[in-house]
Formats: sequence, C-alpha cells, structure tokens
Amino acid sequence: MVTTRASVQEVWTWLDAVPDPEIPVISLVDLGIIRDVQWQGEQLEITVTPTYSGCPATTIINLEIETALRARGVENLSLKRQIAPPWTTDWMTDAGKAKLERYGIAPPQPSGGPDHCPRCQSTRVEKISQFGSTPCKAQWRCTECLEPFDYFKCI
Repeated sequence: MVTTRASVQEVWTWLDAVPDPEIPVISLVDLGIIRDVQWQGEQLEITVTPTYSGCPATTIINLEIETALRARGVENLSLKRQIAPPWTTDWMTDAGKAKLERYGIAPPQPSGGPDHCPRCQSTRVEKISQFGSTPCKAQWRCTECLEPFDYFKCI
C-alpha cells in the first residue's frame, strides 16, 4: 500500500479545526498561535507560539495538535515551541475576532478596551476588573443591557 503525505495546506486546514481549549469557539489557527507548518524530510514540524510563556493551556494545546494530526495518519511529528517574537493579538485572524464577538467575548481593540457590548452593541460599557475568566481576558459590563462580558486583552 502506497501512502501519500498530506500537503502543507491540508495540514493547515486540519489545524484550523482544532479548537482553543480555553475558548473553543476559535481555532488555534484563528488565535494565531500556529506559526509554521512544514515537512522536514519525512517529519512534519509544527511551530507553535503560546499566547504567553506561562499559558496553562500549552500542554493541552500540544496534545490536541498531536491527536488531530495522528488521527489523520501523521506518524512522524515534531512540535516546536517558538517564543520569539512573542505572540500578539495582531496575529489573530479577522474571522477569529468575529467568532469571539458572536460568542459574547469582545475581541481585542487597539484602544485597550471594547468599543461596544458584544451582546447588544451598545457603546455604553465599563471595566469591572482587569482580570477575567482567563489571564488573557478582562471583565467588562454593558451599562445598557447590564450584562457582564469578557474582553480579550490587546497584547
């Protein structure tokens, strides 16, 4: 039996289906932490940049990547951790930011805070706490619909 190896584009497509463990509405590709996919001879090398060096989800992310690729027949796999340059919210895809908002999380804004409520679209919002449900989010509230919401911090 002759097997063919997946193209780099096909691997990117597979990785785009792997959800972030802390925010499952967006993929690891949407989040921008998958930095490179390439074949090094017979070994598939995936370069991953964590959102920050102490991210508690890093181990789970690596496991999910391995599981997804091994399920598609990739046997010889290497995960490379790259911390420089550091991850930034600029690496998030526009599609990922839109998915966050539809999910009820305000996407990162250069101004350092959300410009509207992701639920009712009101611009009347206020910060409750710099710290949210995960280290990369802050807690905000809409003063119109009165609903609290997470804001993905601009890094």
